[in-house]
Amino acid sequence: MADLESKLSSVIGDRTAKVLTETFDIRTVGDLMRHYPRRYLVRGELSDISELVEGDEVTILAEVLSSTNRPLRGRKGSIFEVVVTDGTDKLSLTFFNQAWREKELKAGRQGLFAGKVGVFNGKKQLAHPDYEMIPDGNDVDAAASSFAGKYLPVYPASAKMPSWKISKCVEMAIDSLDEVEDFLPEHIRSSFGYPTLHQGLVQLHRPADLDSAESSRERLTFDEAFLLQSLLVLRRNELRKLNTASRKAIKGGILDSFDASLPFQLTGGQKSVCAEIEADLAQDHPMHRLLQGEVGSGKTIVALRAMLAVVDSGGQAALLAPTEVLAAQHLRTIEKLLGPLAQGGTLGSHEGATQVTLITGSQNAAARKAALALAASGDAGIVIGTHALLGEKVEFKDLGLIVVDEQHRFGVEQRDALKEKAQKPPHLLVMTATPIPRTVAMTVFGDLDVSTLRELPLGRQPITTHVIPVMEKPTYLERAWARIREEVGQGHQAYVVAPRIAAGSDENADIDFLFGTESSDIASVEELAPRLHGGDLAGLRVAMLHGRLSSEEKESTMKAFAAGEIDVLVSTTVIEVGVDVANATIMVIMDADRFGVSQLHQLRGRVGRGTSPGLCLLVTNAIAETPARERLDAVAGTVDGFELSRIDLEQRREGDVLGASQSGTQSHLRLLRVLRDEELIEKARTAAQDLIATSLDLTSYPALKKELSAMANDMAVDYLDKG
Repeated sequence: MADLESKLSSVIGDRTAKVLTETFDIRTVGDLMRHYPRRYLVRGELSDISELVEGDEVTILAEVLSSTNRPLRGRKGSIFEVVVTDGTDKLSLTFFNQAWREKELKAGRQGLFAGKVGVFNGKKQLAHPDYEMIPDGNDVDAAASSFAGKYLPVYPASAKMPSWKISKCVEMAIDSLDEVEDFLPEHIRSSFGYPTLHQGLVQLHRPADLDSAESSRERLTFDEAFLLQSLLVLRRNELRKLNTASRKAIKGGILDSFDASLPFQLTGGQKSVCAEIEADLAQDHPMHRLLQGEVGSGKTIVALRAMLAVVDSGGQAALLAPTEVLAAQHLRTIEKLLGPLAQGGTLGSHEGATQVTLITGSQNAAARKAALALAASGDAGIVIGTHALLGEKVEFKDLGLIVVDEQHRFGVEQRDALKEKAQKPPHLLVMTATPIPRTVAMTVFGDLDVSTLRELPLGRQPITTHVIPVMEKPTYLERAWARIREEVGQGHQAYVVAPRIAAGSDENADIDFLFGTESSDIASVEELAPRLHGGDLAGLRVAMLHGRLSSEEKESTMKAFAAGEIDVLVSTTVIEVGVDVANATIMVIMDADRFGVSQLHQLRGRVGRGTSPGLCLLVTNAIAETPARERLDAVAGTVDGFELSRIDLEQRREGDVLGASQSGTQSHLRLLRVLRDEELIEKARTAAQDLIATSLDLTSYPALKKELSAMANDMAVDYLDKG
């Protein structure tokens, strides 16, 4: 007998086990049992060969007339062909490289054959049919009724390991499988009416009917959600046990001075989220909070208030940004918002003022040395930077808060590397402008409390979006350039976004191409900017911005654009997040179908940030009713980021959603789909919370504890591999 941890070779032999390992990384009996069927074929009632139609899934009762094995022409291998008849007509059965079947398929023997009808050289045939030979003297009717109506699993397969072969391996594993211990507590299992783990695994591969297959699939999907949610609940409990310095807001400090200096009122949503964060910071265990909000919903003000509360307590805050352009933009925005409060240490500075500094990878030696000294001495209460903040030479006097901007750009590893620079566990605030559906937040960021800003600050202008289908309406592109001229003529500025830096290979791209096939016609910044400057936008001040420019060039270009010295900025997605120029009112996105839905939503959020409405034009060669065009129509049809994020996630592979931020989960989530299984995840989270509340360390549930430990270890290995 075998258990789930038994080596696969002990059940199916070394040769087959080796192919399964090489093809699917299946090493144990448990791995094989969790190689789940994609769907099932149902053997139908018996059909007459004379009535077979190409493409039909059929089952026939027939007698073997003859068999031949011949070599394939021009390549290695052979084809074994069997001719059968049921008295109404003849049918060919073909098997590749399986001459050994000749022993079973002898002339005169009767059998039941099931498969999909094909036609080759004008003859009907079944390729690699499933079959069962009827022993001499057996009741043919009884054999036919037990064979027909059976559900045949169809597995993810390969040329070396076809589905029928995997099915045989699974059958051998099931026949040798000892009773599987169930880690799901009995009271949870029975409350949902689920089969046991052993029943679930067996029935999914060998279902009596579709109901039993479905209930088994739901049980195993629930297991995945329950284990992940349990792990996240335990992780949150562990975080709450950590001791850290309380960063309670004080009266009359820099935060109060900042609030008094604000020329506008915070929205109700901002006030509510600020209160949640202040309550977290006052605790003696570290805050772990995700702040999500639409583009322009005012996350920066909320984060800055949290940073100032920490400065008031004598600590420092670090703001980690994904790009140098965004880090520099944060520096400009925060210095502008703080005004004199950011000039600590200078002659005549505001009492209680602090300093803000920037650390990036491409700073010159003098600037870097000065910034490192400000961080190490504690004179800089707010330190802004890119991945360069994680470097060995970066030290803080008292790091009390880490703010991570655009969380999806960073893994858990980077978060943890920055935490190591604090004397006590720091508070953590992660921000994203990509709205996240609730179940995704629960699954991917389950160790974080979630705050959401939904309303836009007063004065934010609406953005209108239109698709420009170049193939159908080529004159519309000319109108787009004319619209830019009109906006600039009214004193406004424009963005033109291209997917590539230069014409050529993928390495020139600033984005991962999520969709479509590669094409040499994709717009690039270096080709588009000169063409517009000398043609459609002649006479306007046109400049380029992309990731390959030096940090000085990027910085001076952004400053010039912000100062109104540039009319049109031709850029890659480096302007996607955080770039804030209130005078920019129009954006033209070239080859818009090359970008994801959420990315397009982020990009258009760069316009309409002042007192004038925004316009975004999505230029595409994608034709009507294609998936690419449907994505663009969805973006043009709504400005609701939460609705768009659902569409975006439905378009992507599930692994992209789950693998990006949650190291190690992908290999454990084979059935769970965060959008489809919302209800199941909710049930699993409640069950996990209730169970762990009654048994904090799960000592009452040793099987569950063992399963969670194995999952956590796998995640740790993933984490080390990534590092």
